[in-house]
Amino acid sequence: MEQTVITTEHGSGGAATAALIDGIFAKAFDNPVLAQMEDSAVVPGAGEIAVTTDSFVVDPLFFNGGDIGRLSVCGTVNDLLMRGAVPKYLTCGFILETGLLVEELKCIAASMAATAKEAGVTIVAGDTKVVEGGGGLYINTAGIGFAQGREIGARQIQPGDVIILSGNLGEHHAAILSERLSIDTDIASDCAPLVEMVRALMTSDVTVHAMRDITRGGLATILKEMAETSGLTFELKESGLPVTPKVRDFCGLLGLDPLYMGNEGKMAVMVPESDADEALRLIRASAYGAHAAVVGRVSAGEPGQVVVETAVGGRRNIDVLRGEGLPRIC
Repeated sequence: MEQTVITTEHGSGGAATAALIDGIFAKAFDNPVLAQMEDSAVVPGAGEIAVTTDSFVVDPLFFNGGDIGRLSVCGTVNDLLMRGAVPKYLTCGFILETGLLVEELKCIAASMAATAKEAGVTIVAGDTKVVEGGGGLYINTAGIGFAQGREIGARQIQPGDVIILSGNLGEHHAAILSERLSIDTDIASDCAPLVEMVRALMTSDVTVHAMRDITRGGLATILKEMAETSGLTFELKESGLPVTPKVRDFCGLLGLDPLYMGNEGKMAVMVPESDADEALRLIRASAYGAHAAVVGRVSAGEPGQVVVETAVGGRRNIDVLRGEGLPRIC
């Protein structure tokens, strides 16, 4: 009997990834906290803490706008932030392949340290293993943050909420793919910790219902997941999606859709319409938020649907990423 094997499609962040998570990990590790399937878990302790973990396998290790070290800190810090937590501590595990240059490892460690300082977190524990290979490197990080006593997640989204995107789509995806294909472009990854903009929102009078950072699978995938969890309809306007001319041209050249391209320094935020203007102002005034825009609204409509109004006035339903996407993007 033929057995199913792991393929690169399982790492795309789309439907195959979701099937793997639901079919294996969610069943094996089932508990009420994990079942929420948010970007980080809020658990009881001396106070409530947020906990998350992530692994980074990006190829190449160094790319325009960042490297695997900066990426590993930003990815974990941003997952904590998406539950409204204050990131405090990280652990890091390194799997080093034989042949990796020591100087490259030093650069990556220095990049991690600088990014951790920028994000206001402390790397408190780590581990290193070496395996046979061709000079590669993989990093696993775990993050702990202090929860702020506010329920933030897809189940809190309400009809009438406004969807705000913190900046331009597709830059990390385009930067990585440019390196892989040796395409001469100055598109840089948006890899960044979103500490300042989340802090600004959380210390204001804005009511934040949900936040989600946009990584593998792109904006389309994360919104579809949130629509299904909330049982609501998300309505977007294609003309309102922020995409730079360079990324748009890059997409046209390769037949890509910015909605399905990964970022590593962007988030989607859902707030009541009455708070939308102030939320947008706060995000734009924060580091990495200058190009924030309102991109859609939430309605009671058809549960679990994401609908995009196209530039020519048509409407198309959006699903999660199907197929392989871009493997080893983060």
